[in-house]
Amino acid sequence: MTFDFNEMAKNHPTISSSTKADPVIGVVKETESYRLHLPKEHTLPVVLSSPHSGNNYPTSFIEGSHLDSHNIRRSEDSFVDELFKNAPKLGAPLLCALFPRAFVDANREPFELDPHMFEDELPSYVNTNSPRVAVGLGTIARNVTSDTQIYKDKLTFAEAKERIEKFYWPYHQTLRQLVDMTKRKFGYCILIDCHSMPQLSTQATRNDPKPAKVDFVLGDRFGKSSSSVITRTIESILKGNRYRVLNNTPYPGGFITQHYGEPSLGINCLQIEISRHLYMDEETIERRHDIELITSLMDQIILGVGSIDASSLDY
Repeated sequence: MTFDFNEMAKNHPTISSSTKADPVIGVVKETESYRLHLPKEHTLPVVLSSPHSGNNYPTSFIEGSHLDSHNIRRSEDSFVDELFKNAPKLGAPLLCALFPRAFVDANREPFELDPHMFEDELPSYVNTNSPRVAVGLGTIARNVTSDTQIYKDKLTFAEAKERIEKFYWPYHQTLRQLVDMTKRKFGYCILIDCHSMPQLSTQATRNDPKPAKVDFVLGDRFGKSSSSVITRTIESILKGNRYRVLNNTPYPGGFITQHYGEPSLGINCLQIEISRHLYMDEETIERRHDIELITSLMDQIILGVGSIDASSLDY
């Protein structure tokens, strides 16, 4: 199923917003859905998106959950927005969701829903059979992890629709505008979708008998969503700093990567997954003292992909 985001998103309700000038980076626009950091001058053909770092949990949502306010945060990409905080100073816009992934997931189709979560019948346009829905991670998630269900009671479709209209659509409308604006200005756009992942290791093999921690996973939908030059540039920066990198396994890129990435039209989208052990304590959900090391590394990546010349992009 395909979606016309410009057409569908313009029907979302108007939400309150505030805009302020930041003397260092430019303009910061904040709504109930997102915070947008715009640079003083847009000098790089890059857009940064952090759809899972939001942590504004409605009180009614917490009260309706089996989980307490700490455990419900385990699906968050905590502090990922901070890792890319310097993007506006470097000349690229940064869009951050303020709503949590457990509440509504911006990296899914607009209506990937599990019918077993709802007390009423879902409309025919809802995708009830996706692999994400099957594991409880649809647009409205059933679980935080595989064995931790969120809700005490069933929801109504009206509740899901309200969340999608109020939070999901404004995020995507703004992201589409940023991508289109960047392509008009530079002739092409490089969208980096920013995520974190639980600590994982490669499996032991005959040639490599010891499992090894994976630090980063780069997802470009196996070459379908982004020029390979972009993937290789980021991989080179990470490996040059002695980090272990995998490509597309186990995270080839989610809905944002798939939906926005159209290399043949000059729009490249790559998902980066950062292992949380590099910058935070996963149990306490607290920053490690060396978080600035990873922030500096992300600066290198932003500048690295921002310096790629359009003539070198392969499609």
